[in-house]
Amino acid sequence: MKKSLLALAVLGAFAGAAQAQSSVSIYGIIDTGVVYQSKVATTNGGTGSKFGLNSGVIQGSRIGFKGVENLGGGLSAVFNLETGFNNDTGALQGSDAVSGSNLFRRKSVVGLAGGFGTVLVGRQTDFADTISAYTGVADFGGWISNSGSGLNRLQGTRTNNSISYTTNNIGGFTGNLLYGFGEQAGQTSAGQAFGAGLKYENGPLGLGATYYQSKANGTSPADTSLIPATATTVTTNTLAANQGSSAYKGWNLVASYQFGPARVYGNWSRVKQDLNTQANLTAAGVGSLTSLNNRLLARSNKADMYEIGTAYSLTPSLKLLAAVDHTRAQFDGVSGKGKQTSYNLGSDYWLSKRTDLYAFVSYIRASDIVNTGVSDSTGTDGNQAAVAVGIRHKF
Repeated sequence: MKKSLLALAVLGAFAGAAQAQSSVSIYGIIDTGVVYQSKVATTNGGTGSKFGLNSGVIQGSRIGFKGVENLGGGLSAVFNLETGFNNDTGALQGSDAVSGSNLFRRKSVVGLAGGFGTVLVGRQTDFADTISAYTGVADFGGWISNSGSGLNRLQGTRTNNSISYTTNNIGGFTGNLLYGFGEQAGQTSAGQAFGAGLKYENGPLGLGATYYQSKANGTSPADTSLIPATATTVTTNTLAANQGSSAYKGWNLVASYQFGPARVYGNWSRVKQDLNTQANLTAAGVGSLTSLNNRLLARSNKADMYEIGTAYSLTPSLKLLAAVDHTRAQFDGVSGKGKQTSYNLGSDYWLSKRTDLYAFVSYIRASDIVNTGVSDSTGTDGNQAAVAVGIRHKF
């Protein structure tokens, strides 16, 4: 009897050790809000207000699986699969500009981690997504995407067929390199992507810098690495004549500092899209950019984005938010710059560590550029107001 008990104890110990060697977890976010928008185009060509129930106001609703296996010697195998969905309709977000259906659209990576850092391969965001924690994206999320953070990749744009290396924290510094394979026979540079990033974190101070470049693959549909999140129409990247040419270059500089209960932040971004010339746009079926209706931010040659903001913790559970985002865009063949500015106020109240209620109000002004609108509908003239009230639950 004693031997049997001893054997069971030994087996139990081995089972516990084996379980400690590896782990798999399921996680997710469900984010839904009631959204009001003014000055939205109606089906009969007029203008009206719009009410809707939107999924992913701050963060895209998602479900994910991640795991780690201890391989010994400080080396671990890691993986992360993440799919997005619209919880207002229950539909999967299973399509993008590359394929009609891809289940793990948000993330699909596997790799190794250890004392050297982490190497991941698959579909993943570049380091701009990491340093967005020091910007308004950390508080307002996708609510301010149309203001410019969807174009400069701070909202977390993905790169297919990519490999990345991220260092461990060394004296507050963390670095990252990313390479995306173009996978075009006979044309190595077609569809390629390169990314590099660095962040420094020391107590209340956070600093970050990133660079990302992608090249046109010359096929249709174009690779998502070439398409900014704000693009509503893909144009120049589909032209075979531009295969291998630089289609996107983006720089981000961000800074954040915690003054007691208040976090203040500021950042600057520049995006250059050299293939967005009037000749290329005309060949792709886009009308003249001298017409205001064709001046989408995604079609700009060059754009500069600026942001200042603060998040003030009134209590441990209640946070007050404010941010101003300003974008200046240049278009080929158009004198002067298109300008848009969004003013954003909000509050975020945490009912628990996993559930919060939020309320946002924003006002956007645009001149000499299409008004992108605050949420999911463009404005019909130079200004638009929007309000969102919602709930977010993390599990």
